[in-house]
Amino acid sequence: MAPATHAAHRAEDLCPEGAALYTRALREGHLRAEDAEEAPCLVDLGLLHPSAGDPDRLEPLAPTVALHRLLRAAEDRIADERRRETRLAELFEPLMRIGGPPNGTDDAPAVTVLSGSRRIGRAISRAMAGGHGELLAVQPHISHTQTPAEARAEALVRDQDFLDRGGRIRTLYQHTLRHAPSVVARYEQLRGPAEARTLDEITDRLIVVDRTVAFIPANADRTVAVEIRHPAVVEFLATAFDRLWRLATPMHPEAVQPPTLNGITTRQRAIAALLIEGHTDADMADRLGMNVRTCRAHIARLAAALGSDSRAQLGYLIGRSGILDPQGEESP
Repeated sequence: MAPATHAAHRAEDLCPEGAALYTRALREGHLRAEDAEEAPCLVDLGLLHPSAGDPDRLEPLAPTVALHRLLRAAEDRIADERRRETRLAELFEPLMRIGGPPNGTDDAPAVTVLSGSRRIGRAISRAMAGGHGELLAVQPHISHTQTPAEARAEALVRDQDFLDRGGRIRTLYQHTLRHAPSVVARYEQLRGPAEARTLDEITDRLIVVDRTVAFIPANADRTVAVEIRHPAVVEFLATAFDRLWRLATPMHPEAVQPPTLNGITTRQRAIAALLIEGHTDADMADRLGMNVRTCRAHIARLAAALGSDSRAQLGYLIGRSGILDPQGEESP
């Protein structure tokens, strides 16, 4: 039973006692079960787990694995919310056309389904025209390889108007777009506080205007979108963006080169993490925003750097090398 003085919390709000014990467990390799009683959150959050050979001995989960699981759980929650929003929108769209008794408010509907690229673009333009605070955007690789040049030009004008009214723009891309001509040209033309960062993996497209309205795709080819004005959902999406932003590598205005560790690049470490999870080359390429040939080239360079002769040996050497550990310390 958890001590009465220890309040339940989420992983991102890890208590000082839990943080200190987890750090100790990582340094020493294990803790006694009784030592962890003052911070039962570590077991509840999966950061400590009983040893297979000794249930009274608790062993720490590697930070890289813990972070990956927690981020994946956040992504799953976002995906669940998207599916729920889509189902709600499909259910209520025909009902909203019928109307109902007056409720004394002229507020816009909390969820609106938008069909067709032109209608989606107009809705985003209307939201941005009424905003002057901050625009948050996640732009996966497909938006710059499949969006027509004319649509990109219209978006550039729309973004510049937003900046001219005193707004700020923050955009997340995948690492594969750091040097994409269309992205580079965008930031050469924009004037004002427009910032960009990159991650190996990002969510599907997301736009949040002034933390009051959000837009997300509702189908695979992005010809249907959902406009969300429910404050709780919009804040949820904005908070998820903020957490990804803190993990991302700056690209503009002051670009920071993703660091290398013993010759292993950030992208190759991302591929290494997916390799040991058993993903196929095609799956890894899709998640990291690159083609399969490029992904295999990175795998080959990773194998050469670690001295691997086979795919099975490569997984073993990745685990032994310590390249997935934040400190980069080689395992004994």
